[in-house]
Amino acid sequence: MNSQLEKKINKEYKTGNVKTAIELCQIGLQEDPTNADLHLRLGDLFLAWHLDIYNSCQYIDEAITEYQRALESYIDSPEIYFKIGQAHFYKGDLDKAINYLDMAISKDKKYAKAYLLLAETYTKNARFLEASINAKKAVKYAPFRGSCAHFLLSNLYKVSSDRSFRNAFMSVWENILSILTLPFDGLALSNVGKSIRYLKFFPTLFYGFWLVRCSKFLEAVDIYTEAIEKAPGFIPLYCVLGDIYRSLGRFDDAITEYKMAIWLDSLNIPAYRSLCQAYEELGDYDSAIEVYQKLIQIMPNMPDVHANLANILYVKGDVDGAISHYQTAVTLNPKKQWTSVINQTLGFVYQEAKNDIDAAIGAYHSAYLLTPQDLDIYVNLGSAFYDKEDTDNALAVYRNALDLDPKNANIHCNLGFLYWGKGNLDEAIKEYNLAIEYNPEYAIAYNNLGVIYLDDLGRVKQALELFKKSVECNANYALAHFNLARAVSITGDKIEAAKLYQIAQDINKITNEMNPDEIMDKLNSLFD
Repeated sequence: MNSQLEKKINKEYKTGNVKTAIELCQIGLQEDPTNADLHLRLGDLFLAWHLDIYNSCQYIDEAITEYQRALESYIDSPEIYFKIGQAHFYKGDLDKAINYLDMAISKDKKYAKAYLLLAETYTKNARFLEASINAKKAVKYAPFRGSCAHFLLSNLYKVSSDRSFRNAFMSVWENILSILTLPFDGLALSNVGKSIRYLKFFPTLFYGFWLVRCSKFLEAVDIYTEAIEKAPGFIPLYCVLGDIYRSLGRFDDAITEYKMAIWLDSLNIPAYRSLCQAYEELGDYDSAIEVYQKLIQIMPNMPDVHANLANILYVKGDVDGAISHYQTAVTLNPKKQWTSVINQTLGFVYQEAKNDIDAAIGAYHSAYLLTPQDLDIYVNLGSAFYDKEDTDNALAVYRNALDLDPKNANIHCNLGFLYWGKGNLDEAIKEYNLAIEYNPEYAIAYNNLGVIYLDDLGRVKQALELFKKSVECNANYALAHFNLARAVSITGDKIEAAKLYQIAQDINKITNEMNPDEIMDKLNSLFD
């Protein structure tokens, strides 16, 4: 490159006139189109302009083109391979970035910058072992200029610090080394400089937060969007803007913002969590599963993530996958109350989806050991014993539940049902009456007690009163209308019974609590 031209280009660049510097390079290339040094310099200028936080235009493709033209003359240059890999990294084409960085390293086995960028690329791909290996090589070949590599290692150890004390210690140690080597690492100093420049946007961040607190969401969106255009590398802006979009129901926009935050910081756990929630709220469960799985790659020991993933897998019909992640969440066991709830959920899945009653009982029992005062566990456990046709154990569980809450109408109703099934009508009636006493609006208790009076004791008058009370408590209870119709038909009022059967049929079309043929059979038999 002509030394005089080089001086002019450098002068314009140093004074911030990147556009003018680019024009000077282009003029020089018009006179000497094959000048590889000018192509290389022009590529650097395009890349610098692309990365300028105050510039909204994209020049990454132009940078790549110029580097490739320079490579035609310097085919064995590790530096040019590195620059092309770096450009692809900023473009988001990570596979191509890895290929070019590997080529740079093949040309120079001790190229520390290539190892560092390769580590960062692998981090974005959630390939943390390769990232760690390459970051360590970057430190090995440039120990005094390894601040960025130490900082990356610190973050990689940090996300896995809950697995062992050693990882937590290594995270702190690498962070200390990052600080100690900072003065000797030009890239690290540049990154610190960028972070300092971002401080000017904190007032904007707080002003937008105030607007959100005042429910002025659209104004906050405008403020944050304008700030992002001026500081596209300031990660908190993307996350906050994503949260606002979610609150407005603009899930696609929220997802875009969270993805940008993750692109800028591949280890941004809150952004991953928010992205998962946005996909769930949008109903895009496949994408939510994909992000949860990637989050588990980053931090495999987060029990709530496993539980959330299990919930989605269950909704999607992957029962075995759901059970696996529920079990992992239980194994991680952060808090007794939380783990008890997950055990109960696991028991429900075993009972309802797998019909594995023994496994369900085991899960409920595990929940009981953690939180023996949780009444829901007794209800679930009693239900499981009933499904197993172990009435005696179901009765024992419900009686024990009454020690915790003697006036629990639900437990008394369940006991009434069990006694009724065993043929002990006196105890069944007693329990149903207690359920009604403690909950005068308990439609099921009224209905079941009415069936006992109608079918087992033949007391039509008492049954009629109980069915009417059941319907009064729940007008959308098809079975109660059906049973009331049966009782009315016995009194000889077929017209009224037909009306009640028709009401039961109409309600049942919505609630699906009965076999519709059973209703039709009763209705038709009235006039045979």
